[in-house]
Amino acid sequence: MMAIDARFRNDVLIATATGRIDGTNVRDFEAALQSAVRGRKCPIVIDCRELFFLSSIGLRAILLIARSQKARDASFALCSMSAPLARTLRKTGISRIIATYATLQEALGAVRPVH
Repeated sequence: MMAIDARFRNDVLIATATGRIDGTNVRDFEAALQSAVRGRKCPIVIDCRELFFLSSIGLRAILLIARSQKARDASFALCSMSAPLARTLRKTGISRIIATYATLQEALGAVRPVH
């Protein structure tokens, strides 16, 4: 089970992911973000404080979203990850590619709004 609560704060999309992102719902996850952005060029922060599991296909989806954001010259970050998720991102090298922050406030302070 997965849910996404997407909202804007100061032109930054904050997407709070709840539950798990895996092969059964990764397309719903991607669609929810695309729907929230609606083609806008804006920074995205994924708040992972309620994300309990992220499969390899979920990691791939996040990488593709990050790559798309980079191509659009828009910031992308993850924040508030559990210790196991943070370890997974370090072990896979993803934390060297995607900006990660301990808290939502840190992430919001680091991403730059697009003008």
